[in-house]
Amino acid sequence: MKRIKKYKFLIASSLVAVVVFAACKKDFLEKPPIGTLSPEIVANEKGVQGLLIGAYSLLDGNGSAGDGNYGSAASNWGYGGVASDDAYKGSDPSDVADFAPFEQFVSLTPVNGAIPQKWNLCYNGIQRSNDVIRTLAISTGIPAETRTGITAQARFLRAFYHMELKKIFNNIIYADETVDNTNINVTNSVDVWPRIEEDLKFAVDSLPETWSEVGRVNKWAAMAFLAKAYMFEKKLPEAYTLLKDIIANGKTTNGLKYDLNPHFYSNFNPAQKNSPESVFAVQTSVQDGSSVDWGGSPNGNYGDILNFPYNGGPGACCGFYNPSQDLANAYKTDANGLPLLDESYASGLKVSDPAAPYTGTLDPRIDLTAGRKGIPYLDWGPHPGDDWIRNVQNDGHFSPKKNVYALSQKGTYTDVGSAYWGPTELVANNVNLIRFADVLLWAAECAVTAGDIPTAMGYVNRVRARAADKTGWVYKNSDYNAASATYTTQTTPADNYKIGLYTAATFTAANALQAVIFERRLELAMEGHRFFDLVRWGIAGPVINRYISREKAQRPLKQNAVFTVGKNEYFPIPQGEIDNMNGDKTIRLTQNPGY
Repeated sequence: MKRIKKYKFLIASSLVAVVVFAACKKDFLEKPPIGTLSPEIVANEKGVQGLLIGAYSLLDGNGSAGDGNYGSAASNWGYGGVASDDAYKGSDPSDVADFAPFEQFVSLTPVNGAIPQKWNLCYNGIQRSNDVIRTLAISTGIPAETRTGITAQARFLRAFYHMELKKIFNNIIYADETVDNTNINVTNSVDVWPRIEEDLKFAVDSLPETWSEVGRVNKWAAMAFLAKAYMFEKKLPEAYTLLKDIIANGKTTNGLKYDLNPHFYSNFNPAQKNSPESVFAVQTSVQDGSSVDWGGSPNGNYGDILNFPYNGGPGACCGFYNPSQDLANAYKTDANGLPLLDESYASGLKVSDPAAPYTGTLDPRIDLTAGRKGIPYLDWGPHPGDDWIRNVQNDGHFSPKKNVYALSQKGTYTDVGSAYWGPTELVANNVNLIRFADVLLWAAECAVTAGDIPTAMGYVNRVRARAADKTGWVYKNSDYNAASATYTTQTTPADNYKIGLYTAATFTAANALQAVIFERRLELAMEGHRFFDLVRWGIAGPVINRYISREKAQRPLKQNAVFTVGKNEYFPIPQGEIDNMNGDKTIRLTQNPGY
């Protein structure tokens, strides 16, 4: 949706801000107007479409009052990555210190400064979506078909923002278009999943298959999010029906049939975004006139501006979001090129340990997911190792890779200008919210649950076969082609890669679910899904505590960490929001258990 993103800044700073957004009494639910304009002035097609653009614009986690860019990032790198076994916070523990408790848990409290950022961002997105619906109701001159399409998009966005809140905070308030400063008769005591389903079903039934603007949600993307909701609700048969339809018939908003990209890293290449694998993504852009100043609202991927190597390579800093040693070790493979499902990967020599590194076989996706010493880091040269790590004791030996850009792309897919972030860390690299590999692996999970082991194996092997294609691997002594995300001279693989496909003998009823769980980690690592997956599988506590036990001796930040089952599956509701909502002694918002 290039046009929609292009005008995000203008809309957010003028029409939306003047007409519908302001400081509030009950904070995230009440959004009384400021200024002198009334909703009637924008009650026409152009005005309503402008409000809809404002609702879309917050998908990137940036651009509304009360969000903080890092804590509200579209990638969920803090909530989905740092809180899991995939990644460390990075940098020094005192740098953006509110993120340190995300990997410690015991120090995470309702007054943590990061958590209101996501809460506020999502409720701002919800209220912008509601403003579209409210204004549409009093508008004139809009054809019925156009009205339906606008409503369906607004309801999808409302469902998306509620789903983000549900995954993170669980006990949330559902705010539809009737909830405003005149009606706050709502509480967080009622499960919101049924309301999310209603919105998504309406979107599936009402949206077209294609749009002229690629970033708008279409029927198939809405269906994928409905399937995702079902996965979290443990309604796997319902999810499976949708997923099979998506796999067979789904297409992107620009009319491409869903499929895996030939090369894994194409999913993270700004030159190849909106590909057949992109089910729904946050659209980003640079050099479009949006702000690059501190505290501004740029259209580049501002939520991940901290997540670059420290002291070199792409970016000006900052050394955050480092892949964990545990994640690197998980890419070890056995004699058949298969993963070590029993967690034996965690024992023995460690991948890229400077003292005594592991020299066995590895899944090639490790070097498309993490930067590590001696391995080509796109066209920036070999990763120098700890020279690019800010605090080795806490941050390990690896750099993030899925959000960066090639040296040859600097100035084209990065911003320009004099402001600090502009030419170094604002990137036109879309944030994948759902990609087709995600859909295939959900379908595999459903197939296992349905007892259809051969079909589940087929879905998993489809994902692994792409990773096994040597044309997409990292190679030494080779130029990097940033247009295709491949290395031009494919003679010497960067490491001892070996990846195989499952067979009926290695993918059985006894281990099939574990194989799917493991494959999701390898394929989707560092994309903000891991923690939420562990929670919905009901294994977050044991998995994360085993991970912490392996880390305590090496990582000072982990020494007092512990995941408490029944508490840490969800984050605390911001205390300030509870105080605001319950300030008149009416209990509307209740804290999550254990906090």
